[in-house]
Amino acid sequence: MGTAPCVLRSQDQAPIIPYPPPRLLGLGTEQCVPTTLGCPHCCGATPYPRVPQGKVPASSILASAPSDRNLEAWRDLGCRTTHCNLEVLQESTLVFLATKPHVLPGVLQEIRPAVGPHHLVVSLAAGVTLQKLQRLLPAGTKVLRLMPNLPCVVQAGAMVFARGSGASDEDAALLQNLLTSCGLCEEVPESYINIHTGLSGSGVAYVYLFAEALAEGAVKMGMPGGLASRIAAQTLLGAAKMMLETGEHPAKLRGDVCTPGGTTTHGLHQLEKGALRATVMNAVEAATQRACDVGKD
Repeated sequence: MGTAPCVLRSQDQAPIIPYPPPRLLGLGTEQCVPTTLGCPHCCGATPYPRVPQGKVPASSILASAPSDRNLEAWRDLGCRTTHCNLEVLQESTLVFLATKPHVLPGVLQEIRPAVGPHHLVVSLAAGVTLQKLQRLLPAGTKVLRLMPNLPCVVQAGAMVFARGSGASDEDAALLQNLLTSCGLCEEVPESYINIHTGLSGSGVAYVYLFAEALAEGAVKMGMPGGLASRIAAQTLLGAAKMMLETGEHPAKLRGDVCTPGGTTTHGLHQLEKGALRATVMNAVEAATQRACDVGKD
């Protein structure tokens, strides 16, 4: 039995829950659309999820984990907790599975007898395909596969999901309504989910590494570290916002910054000499391939 987080949080500033949260979480029938969903660390996301303060009262959340160590923070926030996964299925209609991939088959075998046509099951386990999920659950089960990323905790996440053959348009809309409150959410073909892991799930770490290097460069030139880090973060935030709001290709926006013989042109030359573009592309490819391999382990 493993532990990995899967939680809900809201647009309000809810308390952060220490890692690791529970491995199963359910929402009761008294509400239809909760606010937002946090992410499991094992899927390349966050150990700092939050609990909703809006449409989903804490008392409507039932979290399951094998030990009290994982549940104490949930109880402090008013959520109900259990050590029994079957209880989650008995009392909830929307169920999130957030286990490590090698743990998930055992959890699915345990809960299979309690899964009914009224349940909507959402898996956040990296690499575990819809085909495998549907094979391990009763025929016709409504299953969706989700991959979030770390910035979901600040409502700036990037998430993709795919649905199994038993899930309807209404089921997909319900999940998307839930997820859009913590960032960009797109329904995609399942083949894109592992690519998303390499691009965005792991990509957040690539961006942090780049931000760290930007700030260290400024420190080398004499700027205080704290100020350099804040400016680096704002630079990334502003650049990303321009991409989203203008819809322009990043190459176009990059060109807008450059002038002949200018500072940016000289700096970009050094990045190209260091093969930044090829290295980043290789990183996305390597992480994507690893996500594919995890499902086979």
